[in-house]
Amino acid sequence: MADDQEDVKDARVQEAFDAVRRDLDGRLDVEEQAAVERLRDAAAGGDVARAREEMASVKERHGWLHEELVKHPSLATVIDELALWGF
Repeated sequence: MADDQEDVKDARVQEAFDAVRRDLDGRLDVEEQAAVERLRDAAAGGDVARAREEMASVKERHGWLHEELVKHPSLATVIDELALWGF
């Protein structure tokens, strides 16, 4: 991936997870915050396998949070873009 595409991806991932944190602020406990951060790290690193594992873990442990993440417009867009970029 070219540097400019990498920068765009990084910015989009950061923006999406910033929006998730803003929207869910006050509703996440410490464990849920850590899960969101692990997911963000995997997405930012382009690690699809790890991102899938993190989402599966969130779904298993925090059903409500999984629902919020998959329906969050900013995050859904980033996930679609990462898939298009081959992640």
